Amino acid sequence: MGEKITLHDSASGKTLELPIIEGTEGPGVFDISSVYRELGYFTLDPGFQSTASCRSAVTFIDGEKGVLLYRGYPVDQLAEKSSFLRVAYLLLYGELPTDEEHAAFVDEFRHYNMIKESLLKRFYEGFYHDAHPMAIMVGVVGSLSAFYHDSTDIHNVEHRKMAAYRLIAKMPTIAAACYKHCIGEPAVYPDNSLSYAGNVLHMMFSLPTEKYVVNPVAEKALDRIFILHADHEQNASTSTVRLAGSSQANPFACIASGIAALWGPAHGGANEAVLNMLEEIGDPSNIPKFIAKAKDKKDPFRLMGFGHRVYKNYDPRAKLIRETCHEVLDELGSKDDPLFEVALALEEAALKDEYFIERNLYPNVDFYSGLIYKAIGIPTNMFTVMFAIARTTGWVAQWMEMISEPNQRIGRPRQLYVGEKKRDL
Repeated sequence: MGEKITLHDSASGKTLELPIIEGTEGPGVFDISSVYRELGYFTLDPGFQSTASCRSAVTFIDGEKGVLLYRGYPVDQLAEKSSFLRVAYLLLYGELPTDEEHAAFVDEFRHYNMIKESLLKRFYEGFYHDAHPMAIMVGVVGSLSAFYHDSTDIHNVEHRKMAAYRLIAKMPTIAAACYKHCIGEPAVYPDNSLSYAGNVLHMMFSLPTEKYVVNPVAEKALDRIFILHADHEQNASTSTVRLAGSSQANPFACIASGIAALWGPAHGGANEAVLNMLEEIGDPSNIPKFIAKAKDKKDPFRLMGFGHRVYKNYDPRAKLIRETCHEVLDELGSKDDPLFEVALALEEAALKDEYFIERNLYPNVDFYSGLIYKAIGIPTNMFTVMFAIARTTGWVAQWMEMISEPNQRIGRPRQLYVGEKKRDL
């Protein structure tokens, strides 16, 4: 029958055996689905820190060892040896594509990367010129179900596939159009001769009056960031997509809900917070003072971009992105930019400081990705949008996995009620 955990209720004297279920990696779980039925109790787990909300074969994290696997492959190996669309295929289908499968996958994407002209010309115009790009993105992605009725039947396998391809393919076009709207420039159409990352740069920075030449260092860096951000297990935005999907909402609405959750500064806004922190530090000479503030428990100042909620060791994404960051700064970063100077000095100081070493507070992926974006020329208010481009692949893979499960039930967390007891008027 397998191992079990025995739960004893001292109030009633009842005993309940809960079966232990083992996964292929990481800690097992014990099934608590019978606790309320048998004992009359709910469980309380604020923030779901100890609760497995689903079964999934997409991504695995071991925070203690600093491991992140996509379908079993270490993420740093994928970022170094693969490409974003190959990784997208892996997340969707479970295996890396052959060259023939990859070529067919890329060719199919080319049919889906445009967005409806009426959406591009009229819908965007409804937003103020100074609207935050994430606000526009949430609205536009949510509106896609009004334009693409032929891919909203979640019970149809072909509809699900078409919606998945459309979302991943169109997200760079949607994101770049958000940026162009905010700066008052005309939207640029995708160029199918370019890579996924190259197209993002092309659509953001091309002008009708001059051709934009994609820098291969920037293109490679962006492709790596997209791979490293593609999925991260059951984080807040992915859990939001799954919860929305459990209601059988259409896929465009589900991904829009994920974008909204990602928008929060505690989730997708971390790399933006890094740059704000660097601007606050201002000069390398101020670093000792700010490091002292970070060590002071009474001081609210925090070093952003150091350590990670999940990883208690080195963020497995950070080593490769650190190398990429230095490559980009050597190629594109102004040596006179005080922000880069502060960042590199802070990195060096923190990596040598025993306080940070003992607590495993190493620079994480957010510390470096913001610097890369800035060096490429991407403005701060677009950082979370770039994150959303990458994470859409993970959201879609997780959504497709959830929808394909038999007997999928709507998500319905319970609560510990602490309000007034029943009272009469």
